Formats: sequence, C-alpha cells, structure tokens
Amino acid sequence: MKNNNLLTCKPVSGIIAFSIPIMGSSLLQYCYSLVDNIIVGRYVGTDALAAVGNVGSINSFIIGTALGLPSGFTIPVAQNFGAGNKMKMNKYAANSISLALLIGVIIVILAHFLSTPLLRLIDTPENIIDMSASYVNILYYAVPIQMALNNFNALSRAVGESKKPLYFLIASVIVNVVLDLLFVGGFGWGVEGAAWATALSQLVAAVLAGLYILKFNKELSINLRDLKLDFKVAGKQLKLGIPISLQFTITSIGSMILQTAVNGFGSNVIAGFTAAGRVEQVLNIPMSGLGVGTMTFVSQNYGAGNYDRIIKSVRKILVLDICVSVICSIILVLAGPSVVTLFMTDYNDEIMFAARHYLSAIAQCYSLVAVLFVFRNTLQGLGFTYSNAIAGAGELFGRIAVALILTPYIGFNAVCYAGPVAWLLADIPLVVIYLRKQKQFKKLAQRGEE
Repeated sequence: MKNNNLLTCKPVSGIIAFSIPIMGSSLLQYCYSLVDNIIVGRYVGTDALAAVGNVGSINSFIIGTALGLPSGFTIPVAQNFGAGNKMKMNKYAANSISLALLIGVIIVILAHFLSTPLLRLIDTPENIIDMSASYVNILYYAVPIQMALNNFNALSRAVGESKKPLYFLIASVIVNVVLDLLFVGGFGWGVEGAAWATALSQLVAAVLAGLYILKFNKELSINLRDLKLDFKVAGKQLKLGIPISLQFTITSIGSMILQTAVNGFGSNVIAGFTAAGRVEQVLNIPMSGLGVGTMTFVSQNYGAGNYDRIIKSVRKILVLDICVSVICSIILVLAGPSVVTLFMTDYNDEIMFAARHYLSAIAQCYSLVAVLFVFRNTLQGLGFTYSNAIAGAGELFGRIAVALILTPYIGFNAVCYAGPVAWLLADIPLVVIYLRKQKQFKKLAQRGEE
C-alpha cells in the first residue's frame, strides 16, 4: 500500500496536510446551504430565509442522523488499511456502499411522513411553515445521494486520500450556484428552486466520487459482485455506525428544542439567529477538519499497532486545535456581524442584535468545541463509538436545561449560551473515557517495546 503517509509522517504536520483538503471539502459542502441562504434571502425575502433556517434542526435530525452512519461503517476500512489487510479492507468498503444506499432509501420514506409534524412540534410560525415544508421535503429525495456521497468520501479518507473529494465538490458547488441563480433568481421558484439546486448538485458530486472509488482508486479494489450485502459484516458496521448516528440524533433533538425557543421570539430573531449560526458553522470548519484528520490518523495507526504514536500526537493536536479556536473566536466577534449582513438586504436592528449577541456568547466559549472535536474523533477512530452517544446525551441535557428551562427567565441569553453549556457537558465524559483508554495504550506500547 502506497498511501501510508499517516503511518510514517511527522504526526502533526501530516495531520494538518491531510486535514486541509477536508476543510476545503467541508467548506464546499457548507456552501450548499450558504448559497441557498444568501440567494433565498436576497431574491425571496427575510421570511424565506427564516423558513430555510428553520428546517436546520429537523434536517440534522433526519438527514444528519443518517449521514453519521458512514463514519462508523468505514472505521474498519481505515484500521485494516493500517494493518495491511487488503482483503478485509475491500470487504468492509464494498459492504459500506450497499448498506449506505439501503439505509438512504429507507430514510426517504420515513422522512416525508415526519417532516410536517416535526415542523409543528418546534412551533414553526404560520407565515413560514409552508415554505419550510416545501424546502425540506424536496431535500429528502436526495438522502440516498447524500448517503452515497458521504460514504465514498469517507472511504477515500480511510485509505489516505483527502484531496479527491475536494475536487468533486468544487464541480458540485459550481453547479449549485448556477442552478440556484437559474431556479430562484431566473425562474422564480423560491425555496423549492433552492432545494432542487442543492439536490442536483449533490448528485454530480456523488457520481464523480463513486466513479473514483469503484474505478480509479489504487488502494481499493471493489467489483460489482462485491457489492452484494453481507449481513454479518453489516452487523459489525452498524455496531460502529449506530452510536455515531445516535449522537447526531440526540444533538439534533437538542437543536430542535433550541429552535423551539428561538421561534418564540419571532421571524426577525429567527433570521438573525440563522445567519449568525451560518457564520459560526464556517468558523467550525478548521477545528472539525483537524478532528476528521485526527480520526483517520488514529484509525490507521491503531490498526498498525502504533499506540505510543497515537498518545503523543493527540496531545499536540489538542493544543493546536485550542489555538485555532482562539483565532476563530476573535474573527467571530470582529467580522461576524458584517458577514451576517450578506444574507439579506432588509436586515434591521432586531435581526442584528440577535446575531451579535449570539456570536459574542459563542466566541467566549469556543475552546470547548476544540476539546469536543479532538476527543470525540480520537475515540471514534479507535472504534469506541459509544462515546459519541454519551457525549450527545450531554449536549442534549445542556440544551434542554438552558434553552427550554431558562428562556422564560433570562430571555434570549439562554438561547445564546445553550451551545456552550452543551459543549461542556459533552467534553467531560469524552475526556474521562480517553484518559482511561490512554492508560491501556501506554501499557500496550510498553509491551511492544519489550
């Protein structure tokens, strides 16, 4: 196997180099919703922007939950890559593709039954509920496409290739921008046009990523007959993927509860909160990218038995990620409000107050996100995915306790600080679990030296 840079490189510089294309890919994936928000906000109006932003928590609950599964499905691929077991690696890779597509089809059916009841459950204002439903129901048709795309990209990263997904997404985002301008600005299709543009552009990325994995990737060797689902292998992959999916589910429920609290303040605050949230998501990308890079590094080195290398590298990446979080905090406060104005032409004082207040609260506690990404992805790479569900439960409790219980007493402040409290309650169990596993790895590393 030639693509073994993460097994032999200087850990920190290797992880950074591997993570930069992942950051670019995340930024481009984020551009799907960013472009939708900007074009909808400018061509259709503030209510339309609020309608698109309002479905974010529901989208995370239904689509995000499904998209978390491929991260677990492909952990054995990276571990067997590190161990040099090509036969097992290919078996897990092929099975992950079939399993992802099957689950994607099931999610499409369930999602259309759940969307409108969930919109009413989070108290979506009547003036935007129809637009929210129209937008999200179109996006659900693309769930199998998104599942396939995420799985193909995860397979690329598992075998040490992080650049190709970036190239495919560049083409996809260009298609998305063109179709958004055509469908929304040209044809006047409103939020439905934005949703169709997103779905079709994701199809482009999925086809390109699939062709690369099945035909041109030098590390993986997958034939069409290998795609027959092996239920025994699928069981092992689901055991790894479900806890990650549960993390998305649990945190998405917390986000829906938070969105319920936000919706009580009206369309202007929803729009300000939505736009500020988009800015925060952009600033999450460097820390998230380093986290995913760390996960791949840990998976491959765990498969190769490089336990001491894992321990030393995680410590250094944590310091780096905290430094990155401080820089991101400064940007949130200084540049964030200006970026918010890009999302709409009819912003007002109430919208800007909500956005500034939220960005300030997040910036004060952003290092908690760095800790979350490093330890969650490290434990995930080791195969201890149950920690994701535990951390998700901590996040859920934090959002419920602050946003739902305290909002009647301290108002919008509760919404702003719900995220930081959730991060803290997720960090605590992750750090405890990692420190326990670290002791085990130190013993294994010492045995290997004897």
